[in-house]
Amino acid sequence: MPLKITVRSAQPVKESGDVIVVAVNTLSGGSKKKKERSPLDGFDRALGGALVKRFRKDDFKGKKDQSVGISTLGKVKADRLIVCGLGDADALRGPDVRVFGAKAARAANTEKAKRLVVGIPASAEPFMRELVEGLELGAYRFTKYVTGDRRPKAELASVTICVADKPDATVKARVDAGQAMAAGVNLARDLSNEPPNVLYPEALGEAARAVAKEHGLKCVVLDFKKIQEKGMKLLQAVGQGSDRKPCLIHMSWTPPKPKKKLIFVGKGITFDSGGLSIKPAAGMGDMKHDMSGAANVVGLMAAIGALKPDVEVHGIVAAAENMPDGGAYRPGDVWGSLDGRSVEIINTDAEGRLVLADALAYARELGPDLLVDNATLTGACMVGLGTTCSGWYANNEETAEMFAAAAKATGENMWRLPLLEELKDQLKSDCADIKHTGDRYGGSITAALFLREFIGSVGAWVHCDIAGPSTSDRARGWDGKGATGHGVLTFYELVEGASRA
Repeated sequence: MPLKITVRSAQPVKESGDVIVVAVNTLSGGSKKKKERSPLDGFDRALGGALVKRFRKDDFKGKKDQSVGISTLGKVKADRLIVCGLGDADALRGPDVRVFGAKAARAANTEKAKRLVVGIPASAEPFMRELVEGLELGAYRFTKYVTGDRRPKAELASVTICVADKPDATVKARVDAGQAMAAGVNLARDLSNEPPNVLYPEALGEAARAVAKEHGLKCVVLDFKKIQEKGMKLLQAVGQGSDRKPCLIHMSWTPPKPKKKLIFVGKGITFDSGGLSIKPAAGMGDMKHDMSGAANVVGLMAAIGALKPDVEVHGIVAAAENMPDGGAYRPGDVWGSLDGRSVEIINTDAEGRLVLADALAYARELGPDLLVDNATLTGACMVGLGTTCSGWYANNEETAEMFAAAAKATGENMWRLPLLEELKDQLKSDCADIKHTGDRYGGSITAALFLREFIGSVGAWVHCDIAGPSTSDRARGWDGKGATGHGVLTFYELVEGASRA
């Protein structure tokens, strides 16, 4: 359930809640101007000077990432006060405020609080949307299957945000947008965290249909028979080894006069055993997250449906289970594709690029102005960048600049990697048009080069190799497992950028 968020012109010290969390910029130590108001006003007096003493003891200066907590002993209308530093006001950015919001919500959950009061300085007020995103993302917990004493004793339900000036319609719009965006990210998290016996390709299709129905989107799901009829042989190959057959999901939003057409493609491997090239048992339980790219697409489309930008947006998901039964595809097989070229199979655990290849060939026929795919594609990317940073590639500099600007604006941790043409020779096959994997080294790059073969004449393309199952990007406000939601904020920033153009 979304939080009940209220914004009001008030001093946090006078508000009632279970926990009060206040953000401050770097403390100058000098005298304030008479008209300047701080969200900390009144607390030190109410606490009998204990707050300033605590600041001195902990050398708290309001620097970025500093925090101090103190029990109020009933002297204000909350059990605990937490003060977080935002750093210099002039350097404050939206992602910083999102991180603060996430910290505030996580602190409330730690304190088993149902009501949270948040105070922010004037410098943070323009970033109300990011603050709300952080609150919703930080409050997220996946407890669907936890019962009895294991269930949380309390869950954060309401937040009062205290600001200096009386909030107007612009503030409400920012709150609504923040909640819509966070709901999309949290939906992606929910989908990725579902166990694979619950979320399989057909169930993912039903989840997409439910989102489309709720938000007024179109949704078409191609079943196994239609996949075969269309000639999507790579998607067929990956999925035919499971009793749960593959499907292709196509969600779309088309406003009356769209400015641009953007397409987002996601890898939807709802469970990846590795196929006949089976994975080691250790860590295989995390392979329910191998559909995180698809979850991002569905979550993004939920946000699109809620916010209704004047840009045409399509979300395409290639969904399959990669399982090793007697009908599974094999190393050494040669399969056709929707694109028409033949592909030699080298390793059945490199299945993601195969389903994406057919999905990209499908997407390119729609004539996008920008085509973005995202997937938990290679361990090689995690080896290079770690578990908190996604790698990405672009087919030209103009597209790269656009994507880099979007990632920077949202604060999501992403790093551009090069499409090294000399590695393309690794994909040469002796018996087919192309091999789907290269050598051991440069694995993320050769995967991107393989995918590029299937985008046709699309002028602007980005491939995101999103961070793996143990990722914890603090800008998303959650430290749990699953590459869940990493990229959704950046993808929507691309949509907003197209709308502004």
